[in-house]
Amino acid sequence: MGESVAEPGRNGMVPVGLVVGTVAASPLEFSVAVAPDQFLQLDDVVVTDRPLPDGTLVRIAGVVTNVEAGHEGARFASDVFLIDQGALPAEVSEVAEVTVTRVEPEVYVPPRPGTAVRRATGGERDSALYFDTMADAKVPVGLGRDGQPVFVNFEFVDGTRGGHVSISGVSGIATKTSFATFLLHSIFNCGVLHGEAHNTKALIFSVKGEDLLFLDYTNSRLTPEQRAKYAQLGLPATSFGNVQVFAPPRPGDASGTPDVRARDKAVSPFYWTLWDFCEQELLVFVFADGEDERSQYTMLIGQVAARLRRDAVRVGDDGAIKVSGVEARNGGPLRTFEQLVGMIEDELTDEDTRRDWVAGSTSIGSVNAFLRRLRSSVRPLGSIVRGDLGHRGDHSVTTSKAQVTVVDLHNLPDRAQRFVVGVALRQEFRSKELQGTARPLMFVVLDELNKYAPRDGDSPIKQILLDVAERGRSLGVILIGAQQTASEVERRIVANCSIRVAGRLDPAEAARPEYGYLPPAQRQRATIAKPGTMFVSQPDIPVPLAIEFPFPAWATRPAEKGVWTGVDTGPAAPADPFTGLDDDPPPF
Repeated sequence: MGESVAEPGRNGMVPVGLVVGTVAASPLEFSVAVAPDQFLQLDDVVVTDRPLPDGTLVRIAGVVTNVEAGHEGARFASDVFLIDQGALPAEVSEVAEVTVTRVEPEVYVPPRPGTAVRRATGGERDSALYFDTMADAKVPVGLGRDGQPVFVNFEFVDGTRGGHVSISGVSGIATKTSFATFLLHSIFNCGVLHGEAHNTKALIFSVKGEDLLFLDYTNSRLTPEQRAKYAQLGLPATSFGNVQVFAPPRPGDASGTPDVRARDKAVSPFYWTLWDFCEQELLVFVFADGEDERSQYTMLIGQVAARLRRDAVRVGDDGAIKVSGVEARNGGPLRTFEQLVGMIEDELTDEDTRRDWVAGSTSIGSVNAFLRRLRSSVRPLGSIVRGDLGHRGDHSVTTSKAQVTVVDLHNLPDRAQRFVVGVALRQEFRSKELQGTARPLMFVVLDELNKYAPRDGDSPIKQILLDVAERGRSLGVILIGAQQTASEVERRIVANCSIRVAGRLDPAEAARPEYGYLPPAQRQRATIAKPGTMFVSQPDIPVPLAIEFPFPAWATRPAEKGVWTGVDTGPAAPADPFTGLDDDPPPF
């Protein structure tokens, strides 16, 4: 006989219902008839016991994945009116479907009908959700529907047993980047990094406005209730403490002032000199669009880039160049990207000099197509590839200056954004390869992943991201990718993400097979999820968990800027006030 729902069961807990006998129970799922004075909601964690003949007690725990209510005794929909008037006898029943998450010991038997089911709390909840097996690898990611902390296993993030995080959701509603930054905040502060926290780095690409440029400012809108949620998760309700922002120079500004409006601390300009462009063979990233990576381009791009690397000669300290054996149109050093492109055009359109740059078998049609695409890159790349600024020390994106590095791209055209992402990722990935050790970790946060690593086509950026997804965790490079549509991201990248997170989803997107990890009820809920609600799937737990993460403790827009908590005031001003002006000698 089962336990009465009116009396406390084991552990002193009042049962919420009994295992249903009219619906077959299995070792992996069962149904619960909810007691009249109780309720179960989606995501509740429940547990029941099954005694075996030898006296062993099997504990079966699971998560509620659906709840249905109905009238027992009614045949037609209109019977509800008769029942309401008392003319037809019937009983209201609520039945919750439970997906089993854990069985201890691992004897897979179904629960018996009539067995009492209780809410899991304390140690039983930790056991049901495998939190007890995570030891010191627990990273809090939010609060569950029961108001208690939910964790992910850091071993599936840092590369120990898996790596990378995929976050999907509708733009502006799913709060993808807010969750990504909260996850970083949790990792940096929850203790899983131990003594490595200070040296662990994060590289964040900001592609939408200046919302990510204030991570080291407290949020003036943070309420005491939100602070209490941070305390419940064991996290400080503070902003990031060590942030460096890189922004492109303002167009037409001869001094290279960063093109930002609402931030004036710890911000540096980034650009690549013409010498960097040639010496590092960055030409390939000028053609970073997937649609441009065709067979006839590949060889031509490589040949031109190799010639520039071989024959470019640095002129002065501002990164200007000359190319050996080539007379530039202006008879002097090349100082702008437009001048470099013009020189390449002159060389490739001249039959006598073309053979010095490309193989003789290259068709003139391919050369012309290459030149058209190269010429179209002058305007978007002119402000970030140049040799006309005075020496400023570090001027390219680097993560060596701060724990969190934010690269602001929102003022750049799409083509320039691709160039920056590709070059910066390659540089940091190569640095980790040369480092030779996976620790300390490097986290890369990239929104709009479907743009940089689309399912169809190929590009240099896609190849780098594939390398990060497939080899990155062994090198300590962890990708936190966000996208509106996971169905449009390269499959191999998504497949290598151990942690998958979904916020608000478009109904058509939610039906795609990429979200097969979500049970049907959660797929439907994801189409109406409010901002701050996410569904987190991890290998440890068979069922994704619905969580709500706290409001950011750092400013996410200029209007929220509170106290600055940074450690730097930005790059030092040039000693010479005329630095950055044209260094050519006067014509007299």
